[in-house]
Amino acid sequence: QVQLVESGGGLVQAGGSLRLSCAGSGRAFSSVAMGWFRQGPGKEREFVAGITWSGGTTIYADSWKGRATISRDNAKNTVYLQMNSLKPEDTAVYYCASDRTSFPHRMAGYYEYWGQGTQVTVSS
Repeated sequence: QVQLVESGGGLVQAGGSLRLSCAGSGRAFSSVAMGWFRQGPGKEREFVAGITWSGGTTIYADSWKGRATISRDNAKNTVYLQMNSLKPEDTAVYYCASDRTSFPHRMAGYYEYWGQGTQVTVSS
């Protein structure tokens, strides 16, 4: 089993940056892919970025290419999401999740464990 706790959310002005962290526990953390998702008010949960178990391969939603960087430190059981050039429409609760496999997927159904989420609010 994997337990996940996100942190790093907050209020930021448009154009600003935030770095989210996801601390994991459990022996399986370093052997599975990880992903970041977000859910805005009245919207469905959507994929942001994913990373393989080794960190060697990353994937991003089109809207985040060039603005976000996902990384992980397996020694610290932590995954990060660096977000730049934030926009008001990026306001959402951001979740990290562990995939059932070693390669990340874009669909939420592939993910087994989820954190409680961290709120990101971008003001105009």
